[in-house]
Amino acid sequence: MSSTSKRSVQWVALTAVVGLALAGCGGEKIGGGTPAASGSAKPCGTVNLAMNAWVGYTANGAVLGQVLKDKLGCTVVEKNIDEQVSWQGFGTGEVDVIIENWGHEDLAKKYITEQKVAVDFGPTKNSGYIGWYVPPWMAQQYPDITKWENLNKYADLFKTSESGGKGQLLDGDPSFVTNDAALVTNLKLNYKVVYAGSETALIQAFRQAEAQKKPVIGYFYEPQWFFSELKLVRVELPPYTAGCDADAQKVACGYPPYTLNKVVSKKFADSGSPAVAVVKNFNWTNDDQNLVAQDISVNNMTPQAAAKKWIDANPDKVKAWLG
Repeated sequence: MSSTSKRSVQWVALTAVVGLALAGCGGEKIGGGTPAASGSAKPCGTVNLAMNAWVGYTANGAVLGQVLKDKLGCTVVEKNIDEQVSWQGFGTGEVDVIIENWGHEDLAKKYITEQKVAVDFGPTKNSGYIGWYVPPWMAQQYPDITKWENLNKYADLFKTSESGGKGQLLDGDPSFVTNDAALVTNLKLNYKVVYAGSETALIQAFRQAEAQKKPVIGYFYEPQWFFSELKLVRVELPPYTAGCDADAQKVACGYPPYTLNKVVSKKFADSGSPAVAVVKNFNWTNDDQNLVAQDISVNNMTPQAAAKKWIDANPDKVKAWLG
């Protein structure tokens, strides 16, 4: 998933869960539902953790939540909320933590700088990348397809019933960070953005494309466990330069590298809860995240079980988070 339009606002479901959904969920808008139970008899209290709809985030949230519950006795309330909508919860008290933020300078300006209801809590040390990809067979058969300048000559290969006579550029969940519609327009590409609907659907499309030698070009990102199964090939977009994505309608460059970070509510940051230090200290690698995400997605483990497996195998990292 530039930060100009990562995930579109959807309805929100404010439910405490043990097993997390691996794709988007519906529900009520922030501020319109019943507030989650607050307070706890335990010193840590309640931590309201936003859960966004991609499995890497699920992995982060599951591991952090398990540590908070098992090591500090916190009550962790997981809220399945779209990425941009999550920020609204900082002001209402319904969200304490976003554990994996992809840029969103506009939201940071609004909620951190102007409203002062949120605080940047530093990097997770995950590195994020967004781009366009084709399955390996296509890069082998059409070597120059990996340059954006050559995409128009291959547009007919990607036509579908949904693309209106143009090539189909497949995106994931409409709420994900994407500049793709603007890129297609501004690079004068004969393509139309079509949404697969979820991360899972996007993965399945690439998987089938490789197995059946079907043409697919689409949006994808790292960290992402799927690269261990299928080595998707990146299409080179015009290089990113600082400010080239400042105007969402005029973007004609590739995506920036993302230093993924944590954002918390000001109220939580000032609460004195021992959970604050753990969230502040939380960091791990792309490989760590991918291991947990793969256990959830491929090995059919619940997020809780996958989290416990990783925690048991990495006591030193967890000890560092606990300070």
